[in-house]
Amino acid sequence: MAATSPAGAPSEPSSPSGSSAPSAPGAASGAVKSCLRTLQVLELLSSADDDFSIADMSRILGIPKSSLHGLVHTMSDRGWLAADRSGLRFRLGLKNAVVAMSFLDRDLVVSLSKTALDSLAELTGETVHLGRLDGDEIVYLAKRESTHALRLYSAVGRRLPAHATALGKAALATLPEEQVLATLPERLVPLTPNTITARDRLMEDLAETRQRGYAVDNGENTEGISCLAFALRSEAAEHSAISCSVPTVRLTPQRVTSVLEALSAAAGKIDGLLAHASRRQIE
Repeated sequence: MAATSPAGAPSEPSSPSGSSAPSAPGAASGAVKSCLRTLQVLELLSSADDDFSIADMSRILGIPKSSLHGLVHTMSDRGWLAADRSGLRFRLGLKNAVVAMSFLDRDLVVSLSKTALDSLAELTGETVHLGRLDGDEIVYLAKRESTHALRLYSAVGRRLPAHATALGKAALATLPEEQVLATLPERLVPLTPNTITARDRLMEDLAETRQRGYAVDNGENTEGISCLAFALRSEAAEHSAISCSVPTVRLTPQRVTSVLEALSAAAGKIDGLLAHASRRQIE
């Protein structure tokens, strides 16, 4: 749960990568103020577990309560927000889930990766993910659960700092070095004692990733969990990657080899399907 202030109001949330609450109105050149404020509210409520009052939103976003009042209630009437029993505190509404599922259903990479992810999970028995780079974060777009009791906790839609995950590092390694440096925040926030937080060391890690063809996370996201990831190379992949997460106690050298072989084959299959789909769209 998000931290609360002594008065019980939610504290200003921040993303795992250290970014602050949604930027203030006018931050985007040519932005329509009402539209920008609507998006700020949605981004704020999606960034924390707490419900927010209009006063909370006003304090965090820097938007006058008088402006937020009509906006919030309109969003609530349309199903984008849902109020608690008091009618004074708000969370995301059901409409967001409908839109999210529509996105996943229509996303080409998610759609064409389903069979390969199913086979990969069945073959390895471990947690499998598909993720996509979004700025300096990686977003989980698909997941297959491990068959073991000891496994990684994760969820579709979850965002994590790209520098702290194998998925993120695999995707970052597909970018030119100068673009990576421009994308990453100045401060790389640690998620565990093993997270790489020095930019020069991360760049070395990404160079190693490019050379060997896959990324490695040695407990950098979650202690006791190791992860291996391959970037999807098709132009249609939109900086996506697939990964397999394994508790370190199960990741023997022989296991590493078998997981890498399975991941490489799955990535190749997805890339092949994406390339074929792209050719058909051109035709």
